[in-house]
Amino acid sequence: MMLFIPFAAFLLFVAFLSWYLTRKEKLSTSDGYFLGGRSLTGFYIAGSLLLTNLSTEHLIGLNGSAYRYGMEVMAWETLAALAMVAMALFFLPRYLKMGLVTITEFLEVRFDKATRVIVSGLFLLLYVTTLLPIVLYTGALNLESIFDVSAILEVSRFEAIILMVVFIGGIGSLFAILGGLKAVAVSDTINGIGLIIGGIAIPILAFYQIGSGSFFDGVNEVYTTIPDHFNSIGDADSEVPFAVIFTGMFIPQVFYWTMNQSIIQRTFGAKNLAEGQKGVLIAAFFKLIIPFIVVIPGIIAFYYFKGGLDNQDLAYPELVKAVLPVHFTGIFAAVIVGAVLSTFNSALNSASTLFSIDVYKGYINKSASEQQYVRVGKITTTVLAIAVIIIAPLISRAGDGLFIILQEFSSIFNMPIFAVIVAGLLLRKVSAKAAKIGLVIGTSLYLLSKFGLDAMDVDIHFLHRLCVAFFATIFSMLILSNRYPNRKEFTIQNKGVVDVKNWKYVKPVSFLVVVLTILIYLLFSPMFL
Repeated sequence: MMLFIPFAAFLLFVAFLSWYLTRKEKLSTSDGYFLGGRSLTGFYIAGSLLLTNLSTEHLIGLNGSAYRYGMEVMAWETLAALAMVAMALFFLPRYLKMGLVTITEFLEVRFDKATRVIVSGLFLLLYVTTLLPIVLYTGALNLESIFDVSAILEVSRFEAIILMVVFIGGIGSLFAILGGLKAVAVSDTINGIGLIIGGIAIPILAFYQIGSGSFFDGVNEVYTTIPDHFNSIGDADSEVPFAVIFTGMFIPQVFYWTMNQSIIQRTFGAKNLAEGQKGVLIAAFFKLIIPFIVVIPGIIAFYYFKGGLDNQDLAYPELVKAVLPVHFTGIFAAVIVGAVLSTFNSALNSASTLFSIDVYKGYINKSASEQQYVRVGKITTTVLAIAVIIIAPLISRAGDGLFIILQEFSSIFNMPIFAVIVAGLLLRKVSAKAAKIGLVIGTSLYLLSKFGLDAMDVDIHFLHRLCVAFFATIFSMLILSNRYPNRKEFTIQNKGVVDVKNWKYVKPVSFLVVVLTILIYLLFSPMFL
């Protein structure tokens, strides 16, 4: 009960403050509900980007990978800053000029409506079958580990996880249904502050405990005992070989931060380009310290538990229980739930946006009113939430290593989408028909590389396979465009929805982010260790 009171109090505080700060928002229009009235400032954009991204699939999944493989897995976080620079400098100015509500809207302007709807369908499949179930499951796993729900309720661990999935999914659905994007962004920012503070506190407390009251003695003890775990350069047989940084790593990174609707939707809600760029680059700076939250604790856990955990994905929750004072555990658990809710309700809001704008407005009821779009969005959110809550507990059958499972299976959907959007932006020759065929080819190539090579016992890292499939997809679209030429002239038109003047510091700040990213990577390389 002592853990539950601060847990419930913090959740209620976030809910009340989110309501209070957004109570005057107009949610009856599509812009108001789906884009926060295009009024988001850099501060809220940065907070929402971070919390939509940072959730329990990172805290549990990536720390679990770090427990097993070490610092090399920080590539998933550190290199994201480079993709965010690309978003600020190249992608966001073009998106805001076009006044986009969804990334798929660009595909209709560039290609045709059918391409837009097909990609919307792929996004919905990505959210419902992969991203959201894993987020809910890892959140439930964390709560079960911290509160020992199965023992309290005298049920099995699987039954406890089902209860936690329903609990978290229900709360997240209410946020997404009732509040729209602005409420999501505000709650994300509040939870983000708590997660950054709490997340940084865990490794600090662990090092103090290991060092018998001395932080630096703790760091030295862990480093001298397991120095190999601090090496950022993975070998050919590791989870993140160094070579993949130069092959397929750019695909999930750039796709996620520049094309994934659940992420970039908050940048579409920016009050102007300058605020959007500020938000993206502020978030990029924070991504450089995120490994201290989602990688270092996993390494500490390997030392702390002497590599003896049966499931690597229990590394983080077990470390939290071991080092966090009991009277803070409830608050930290609430922050963890906030991180889950952030990703969950943001993806739900984006999914409902895609269905309402692309499918319902595009095909089902073209003359629907703004209120009808919003109502359909709320119904879509409810249906999707129920489907995800049903699927999430089944993730427990997937075994450990959840973060890599998420990345590998997400690529089934995100690589073909990435290839078509890149072709649309950079290759004027690619036609609508070639793009649609390219989606099929890209998906097929990746599935063939995954299951075909596995069947032949050929072990090639999925990021290498992803890179080959991506360039093969681009090449196939160029070849097909000779057979089905592009007859549609495309130029980016400034619709004047928001001011698209660049932030005056965008280039020097972007350069600083790139330099810091390289320096951090070098710091944990054999050159300095």
